[in-house]
Amino acid sequence: MSEKSIKFGLPKGSLQDPTVKLFKQAGWDIYISSRSYRPSINDDEIDMRLLRAQEIGRYIDEGFLDCGITGKDWVAENQADLEVICDLAYSRATSKPTRWVLVVPEDSPIKTVKDLEGKRIATEAIGIVERYLAEKGVSAKVEFSWGATEVKVPELVDAIVDITETGNSLRANNLRIVDTLMESYPQLVMNKESYKDPWKRQKAESIALMLKSSLDARDKVVLKMNLPQNKLQNLLKCLPSLRLPTVSTLANSTDWVAVETVIDESVVREILPQLKELGAEGIIEFPLNKIIA
Repeated sequence: MSEKSIKFGLPKGSLQDPTVKLFKQAGWDIYISSRSYRPSINDDEIDMRLLRAQEIGRYIDEGFLDCGITGKDWVAENQADLEVICDLAYSRATSKPTRWVLVVPEDSPIKTVKDLEGKRIATEAIGIVERYLAEKGVSAKVEFSWGATEVKVPELVDAIVDITETGNSLRANNLRIVDTLMESYPQLVMNKESYKDPWKRQKAESIALMLKSSLDARDKVVLKMNLPQNKLQNLLKCLPSLRLPTVSTLANSTDWVAVETVIDESVVREILPQLKELGAEGIIEFPLNKIIA
C-alpha cells in the first residue's frame, strides 16, 4: 500500500458486478475474495472495503471511509451529509435509474397515497417513506422489510415501497404502481473532511473522471472509412457524430479522404448501407473504452 491512500467503499450486492466491470473498463482490476471484505485492486493508492450499499454513505459520513460508490437513495435514507463528486448513470441491469415506488395489488382499492391513511406499509427505506408520507400529510404505519417485500401484500401489509428498474417483476406479481417516491443513480460521494484534503480530493476526482469517461464510451463506437472527396459533403449531412468527424487527405491522392467519427453503436446497422452507397470503402468499426469530452 502506498504511503498515501484513500479508503474507498465498493458496493456489495446487486451493484457489485456492474461496478467492478466499470472499474475494469476504466483501467482498474479488482479481485474480491469470498472470505474477505477488503478487495484487492491494482492501485496502491486505493484501499477498498466491500460493504452493503445501504451502509456505505453512513460510514463515509462518520469518517470510517474517505469516499465510495452508493446509491443516491441510500445517501438520502441515511441523511448523510456528503460531498457528491459525480453521478454515475448505471444500474444493476440497465443504464436506467432505479425507482422507489409505492406499490399495491392490482385489485386494491388504494388509488392514491391519501388512501393509505391508517394503513400498513412495508419497505427497506424507512426514512424515505416516512418523509414522503409527512410531505403528503398521510399518517400510516411503516415497518422495515428484511426482504421478499413483494410477497407481503395484501396478506401482511396494505402496500409496499420497493425498488425497481424495469417494473417487470412488479407486473409479474400482479402489482400496480401508485406513485414514484424518487429516482436514483449510483454516486461517487466523499466525506467532507476528506474532501478538504487536496490529495484525497484530487484522487477521488481522478477516479470520477475515469469512471465517467468509461460510462460515456458505452454504446459508442468509432467508424473509420475512405471516401471520394466529391462525396464528402453528402456524407456529412447523413452522419451523426459526437462532434464533426475528422477528415484527412489520403497519401498520394487528392481525390480521396479518410473520415473518422464517433457514433452510437445502435445506428451503425442503419448507416452502414448508406455509407456504402455513397462510395465509402475500407469501413472499420471498433469499440471505445473511454471518452473524455
